[in-house]
Amino acid sequence: MAETTAKHLADVAEGIIRPLNQTELKSATALIKEMIRQEPDLAEHLSADGPLRSFLLSAFTLSPYLREVASIRPDLLVEALKSPLEPFLEAAVSEARSASWPGANGALPTEAEVMARLRRAKRKVAFVTALADLARIFSARDTTAWLTAIADAAVAAAIDHLLLAGHEAGKLSLKNREQPAEGSGLIVLGMGKHGARELNYSSDIDLVIFYDPDAGILKDPDDAMETYGRMMRRLVRILQERTADGYVFRTDLRLRPDPGSTPLAVPVEAALIYYEGRGQNWERAAFIKARPVAGDIKAGEGFLRELVPFVFRKYLDYAAIADIHSIKRQIHVHKGHGAIAVKGHNVKLGRGGIREIEFFAQTQQLIAGGRMPDLRCRPTEEALKALAEARWIDARTAEELTECYWFLRDVEHRIQMVHDEQTHVLPETEAELKRIAFMLGFIDTTAFSTALENVLKTVEKRYARLFEKEEGLSSATGNLVFTGQKDDPDTLKTLKSLGFERPEDISRVIRTWHYGRYRATQSVEARERLTEMTPDLLRAFGESRRADEALLRFDNFLAGLPAGIQLFSLLGNNPALLELMVNIMAAAPRLAEIIAERPHVFDGMLDPGLLVELPTRDYLGKRLKSFLSSARHYEEILDRLRIFAAEQRFLIGIRLLTGAIGGAQAGRAFTDLADLVIEAALFAVIAEMEVAHGKVPGGRVALVGMGKLGSFELTAGSDVDLILLYEHDDEAAESDGPKPLDTLRYFTRLTQRLIAALSAPTAEGVLYEVDMRLRPSGNKGPVATRLRAFAKYQREEAWTWEHMALSRARLICGDESLMADAAAIITGVLATAGDAAKIAADVAEMRALIEQEKPPRDPWDLKLVQGGLIDIEFIAQFLALAAPARGVTVKTSGLSTTEALKALGDLIDANDRDECIAALKLYTDLSQVIRLCIDGPFDPAAVPAGLIDRVVRAAECPDLKTVEAELKRRAKAVRKVFSRVVKA
Repeated sequence: MAETTAKHLADVAEGIIRPLNQTELKSATALIKEMIRQEPDLAEHLSADGPLRSFLLSAFTLSPYLREVASIRPDLLVEALKSPLEPFLEAAVSEARSASWPGANGALPTEAEVMARLRRAKRKVAFVTALADLARIFSARDTTAWLTAIADAAVAAAIDHLLLAGHEAGKLSLKNREQPAEGSGLIVLGMGKHGARELNYSSDIDLVIFYDPDAGILKDPDDAMETYGRMMRRLVRILQERTADGYVFRTDLRLRPDPGSTPLAVPVEAALIYYEGRGQNWERAAFIKARPVAGDIKAGEGFLRELVPFVFRKYLDYAAIADIHSIKRQIHVHKGHGAIAVKGHNVKLGRGGIREIEFFAQTQQLIAGGRMPDLRCRPTEEALKALAEARWIDARTAEELTECYWFLRDVEHRIQMVHDEQTHVLPETEAELKRIAFMLGFIDTTAFSTALENVLKTVEKRYARLFEKEEGLSSATGNLVFTGQKDDPDTLKTLKSLGFERPEDISRVIRTWHYGRYRATQSVEARERLTEMTPDLLRAFGESRRADEALLRFDNFLAGLPAGIQLFSLLGNNPALLELMVNIMAAAPRLAEIIAERPHVFDGMLDPGLLVELPTRDYLGKRLKSFLSSARHYEEILDRLRIFAAEQRFLIGIRLLTGAIGGAQAGRAFTDLADLVIEAALFAVIAEMEVAHGKVPGGRVALVGMGKLGSFELTAGSDVDLILLYEHDDEAAESDGPKPLDTLRYFTRLTQRLIAALSAPTAEGVLYEVDMRLRPSGNKGPVATRLRAFAKYQREEAWTWEHMALSRARLICGDESLMADAAAIITGVLATAGDAAKIAADVAEMRALIEQEKPPRDPWDLKLVQGGLIDIEFIAQFLALAAPARGVTVKTSGLSTTEALKALGDLIDANDRDECIAALKLYTDLSQVIRLCIDGPFDPAAVPAGLIDRVVRAAECPDLKTVEAELKRRAKAVRKVFSRVVKA
């Protein structure tokens, strides 16, 4: 007969561990006395001093958890001590496995009864295994084997119970009630350490559950998702809910395919499609250890066989190596930087830890396992041995890493044995570290620390050699692990140190990328490239202020991308382009939204000459001509114009954002682009009109650009102010086409078509919002104006404000002769001497009316604020209208406001002129950047931090307060100039 556990412990445990301190020893002594009082059978083992009593006293001082279990269940210690060790554990495992079996009367146990049976069995195994482990009767190999055995039994029993319950409820029709899982098609895979039979003392168990809807047990296959989903929620409850008897295992189902968007149990076919098309690198590594642990074991083994090509690739080629490197980057551990510390060290994820050994084996299994089936083994020790036998690694490396692995697993078990917590971090205090050292049999913390440091350094050295040619993440970065569903604590610290305020959110976002939920990340190659660039991407975003917002904008951009490989490759190999992307996301929500909605605009950023070539009219004209060259039909031309305009507006904005051009240059470029696009749209509309309605005899058309379009001062978000002028032969009554129209309707319809072509929203967006209120009689007049009517109105009826607007008018496109005639009329009107005092009074009155009806929101309302843009524009326009009365004729058409002020310089004090020009430059630089980056008002408290930085740079000031002070100073000065110049 095998010796009892009490005898076994007494024979081997003497002196193997020591009590933590005298205070704890007194408490443990009192506990044993109380246990003997409750369970007199303990007296024969523990009443007198001896090796068994000494061992238990030490164990209870070192592990509060063991002490608590013994206090609550002294009968468990009695039962364990009087039984042989391994038969006792085997009986406990059998007790768990049979927890769902019917009783003698054939009645099935209730769910509460199943839960209680499983918890009692788990407590027995955990408690007794821990004692045997501390006494060194069990090695770490034995401990992990017994913990896995009870996990297997508990999961299998719970699944059987749920299948039987489904059968009883009429949801399922089992093939064999005695063996519920047999032929059920319900596959339960244990992953990670569970699959490899390497469970920790306080492990979660990771399960992945699939079902075959064609297995024939579902009464209604349409209810499969609901039935199995409810079943899995009950499974988790059965295993992990804490009751008076404790819990069995914390259970995690998040290793299933794309857990954020899939049910708790996934159909087999859907899973295979997922792994074939979107399976990730870390999932390949995870499935090395996958093992059917419950449910339909045969079906589970068949499923894993089908996954072999996904996990183990047949050929060792460059793609496979890149894939392995990609995993390495995901499961990177900070290495080779600074000293290894013992206190607070994470023995699983830290440098030289368990994860590095596991990864060392798994990467090489993935590389070579496709050609060498002997390498496809689940346990880490077996994998290292197989790699050595295959001469993939040398025998010494395998021996060293195996020895280190089990030493670290021992340490891990002791850490978890203290409070039954799933932690892998060594204590940071000397007193608590001593507890771990004593549990491992070391004489003090110094001896333990020396041994642990040697192990960690050995592992780190071997691990570093594995990837010595692979840069991966910078050693200065730290952990960046985005595998699975759980946040890696060290990764969260790294993200925090990089500058992210909400590292958990950022970690979740990056995991979403790797799940391939976006079109841009669905291919394996795209995810590899993205993984490679992730460290640089995070560092770049981290350096921007409000890094979280910027990265979330980038995530929104990714969600809209149709494909990602080219972009990720370019960003990964082009630091300047990556920095530019970060700038957009950090400073310019408006640009970020544009590329998220229409990713094709980003294509232009791939042009290496983007920031070198200035967007001149000639440059833009050549590009537009080439872009339109193959367009044949009207709608195609308009769509191409929309695409071209969106892309070029975006690229002008990029140049502005990066400082390659200033505000005035941006205004000129935005205007040149508008001129070219509007001209192309006008000619397309005319051609389309002529097809349907023919031509009007002598018909001519010209467009006048007003406002900022006329003065070359458009911003990224400007609308365009237009007046359409036409002329025709006096005797012409109607057009000569198949559907003739009278002249007024003809040119009215042509104008309406032009407005629609420019401003109608389509899939490719809108070209420009069009404002035609500056035409004669405003909204009350016809949308198209005959030239002679325009001339008569301007000479006889126009108000002062209309002549002010006319001073910025510019003929932008159309019939050349009509453009020349219109330009002559405008010049003539503006050259007519008026009453300077009346003009001044009208301008001052208009400015006062604007202030009354549209007061500025705040000092950042650069247009409306006193001394702002309107004041400067009004000064220039007043001078243009007053010049003839003072005997000076200056043609301001086609000039920017700055150019007009310079041209009118003789009519204003030189200092006042220079003050206005300097203020205008500041306002222009700021408003161009602000309009580019955001829609709506500029609120320093709400806008992205990156935009504030860009505004500060544009103003050439050290900080925002200085910018605000400078704006206030400039506005005050301009207001004084306005008061001096515009006076009756």
